[in-house]
Amino acid sequence: MRYVFLAFILFMALTGNSQSAKEPILVTDMLRIKTINSVTLADDGSRAAFVVTGIEPESDSAKWEYKYTSQIWMVSTEPGAIPVQLTFAKEGASQPAWSPDGKQLAFVRTVEGKSQIFVLSFAGGEAMQLTKSKYGGSSPRWSPDGKQIAFSAPVKVKELMNDSLLNPGKKVPDWWLEKPGFSRNEQLMASTAKPNPDGNMSEVRAYLELNSNDRKATVLNKLTFQSETDISADMNFNHFFIVNVQPQAASRPVTNGFYRFGNLEFTPDGKQFVITGDMDAAQHPDRSLESEIFVANSDGTGMRKVIGKEGVSYNNAVLSHDGKWLALEYNKVGYVSVPTLALLPLNGSEKDLINISFDRNIGTLRWSKDDQSIYFTAQSNGGVPLYRLDVKTKQVTQLTSENAGMLGFDMADNKLAFVQTDIADPSALYISDASVSNSRKVISFNESWVKQKQISIPEKHSFKNNLGQTVEYWVMKPINYEAGKKYPLLLEIHGGPAAMWGPGELSMWHEYQYFCSKGYGVVYSNPRGSGGYGEKFLRGNIKDWGAGPSSDVLTALDKTVAEGWADTSKLLVTGGSYAGYLVAWIIAHDHRFKAACSQRGVYDLLTFFGEGNAWRLVPNYFGGYPWEPESKAVLQRESPINYVSNITTPYIIFHGDNDRRTGFVEGEMLYRSLKVLGRPVEYVRHPNATHEITRSGNNRQRIDQMLRAWEFFERWIH
Repeated sequence: MRYVFLAFILFMALTGNSQSAKEPILVTDMLRIKTINSVTLADDGSRAAFVVTGIEPESDSAKWEYKYTSQIWMVSTEPGAIPVQLTFAKEGASQPAWSPDGKQLAFVRTVEGKSQIFVLSFAGGEAMQLTKSKYGGSSPRWSPDGKQIAFSAPVKVKELMNDSLLNPGKKVPDWWLEKPGFSRNEQLMASTAKPNPDGNMSEVRAYLELNSNDRKATVLNKLTFQSETDISADMNFNHFFIVNVQPQAASRPVTNGFYRFGNLEFTPDGKQFVITGDMDAAQHPDRSLESEIFVANSDGTGMRKVIGKEGVSYNNAVLSHDGKWLALEYNKVGYVSVPTLALLPLNGSEKDLINISFDRNIGTLRWSKDDQSIYFTAQSNGGVPLYRLDVKTKQVTQLTSENAGMLGFDMADNKLAFVQTDIADPSALYISDASVSNSRKVISFNESWVKQKQISIPEKHSFKNNLGQTVEYWVMKPINYEAGKKYPLLLEIHGGPAAMWGPGELSMWHEYQYFCSKGYGVVYSNPRGSGGYGEKFLRGNIKDWGAGPSSDVLTALDKTVAEGWADTSKLLVTGGSYAGYLVAWIIAHDHRFKAACSQRGVYDLLTFFGEGNAWRLVPNYFGGYPWEPESKAVLQRESPINYVSNITTPYIIFHGDNDRRTGFVEGEMLYRSLKVLGRPVEYVRHPNATHEITRSGNNRQRIDQMLRAWEFFERWIH
């Protein structure tokens, strides 16, 4: 694969003149990108189902508004097969799952505001709505005999208290709901009092409860009270249900209690299932970060813990085809780390755990048909390659290139179906054998239009930072680049801080190409603290979010400038989330940039602790809390807001109204500070936008943000 990529770069260099005849990338080309996801193979490997997500006009009357659409497609794995679309309803479809005999396909569709399970028979006819659950349904899993489907659904705590199947006896939780001034959960006991603001205490409490139910007041007693978009007093518990695959069948729960469960997988004989979750009956779920692995009978009885202990989270458990072994991951909670890949006999215990030496964050896990190998993806060095673990030797082999990203895959009967992103194609479906030696592209919804565009090819470089770590960076020259000319250079920084960028990362494909089409060069890197380089590199920014990572990204910039084609009077910088933070830090300590842009950033770590739902980053990265003297000093030292008086660079700041991951007040505070100081600053708020605005947000706002950043840069470089 590496040689193919190098040959592609050489080809592009030799055909540079032909590029000039092509069109530049436009900002509206983001609307043309279609992505493939949720690929799944039938058990015999003969067919693949997958989801295609695209963007369409909202309506004929709303010219500038666009909506996302997701539909399920299918293709035979035989050469020359033509993919066909299976679903067409306006509500869309997602999460396809093959029946064991390959004659039916389960999927998820929204009905009256809740996800429900549907089943499509290949014998003909319309898809049948299988579930009408009041809690909804998602993540369908077929039983081995194909007669039942297990699915999950979120249940609110008050719903759980009144559901005699999920909560036999309609009990209250053993753990305290933390309402101060009450004995343990006394306030949850049923009351017959009628609401009356002028009544006795019981009637007043009934009135206050009515106000809460009618959304006139939000009463918070829980630690985790922020969602991505709002604050909420609701507490949800993910439970699993089973339903017979026949019309009008009623679903029944197979888990119960005030517990949260994760993935469920049937054993090969269908008599049991393996499930992940947290069944700590004594600790409030917001305070319990652990996850254990359990085995239960298929009706939910006989639940027993396979593995789990305090301070450790066990996840991503996948059962071998013979039902004897689990592949899984585990890591310490409250600690910045790379989870450990491990093997465990299903009937084993902690002492039987076999650790695999592999220092990367792992994605999807799949066993080979003969259970001799385990296939998985992992972020690594700017890409997301596919790896194979030899179960006998415990050796891991990389099968695909780091110059591309495998965004999802499935394996069945010695065949692989996978979705890949690379420079030439943002998202395409491939089929191959298990060795990936003969992969072939099955379908791409982008290839035809991308071929008509001028594309900038990233050039990979690296250097050693002051910790002795190798930092990788990529340089993209502007389209129609001419030797001897000078060009503006844009430094792009990633968020996280544990994210990773590279040719195998889809989300930035359009933005990079757009700025190159506007005559800018682009440089991006993976500074210390990035994922994809192992745990030591990941922890390279502990108690050092500012100076160390800044040194890495600025060194990448310096080395790009040293190539001689960048105009040093036209240097620009941008980034979102943690990178919004780092942009603010950089321009408070370095004045080389002509203009800067921060998106949805964090600027005061002391207040971020209360404003953002990602608040656990504070204790995890800085070793404590804002009221503790030692950690408070570190948080103040690392907060860009404390250096705001040094910022003189023209600056545009973006934030979404509903961004609760970082907290929208962060942007307001930085803007007001700079405004009081009389600095050249502009603040842009996008109504109803969340932290995901640039990835999955309103498409008009996505276009708006990119254009505003470009327009702002243009004000200062011309």
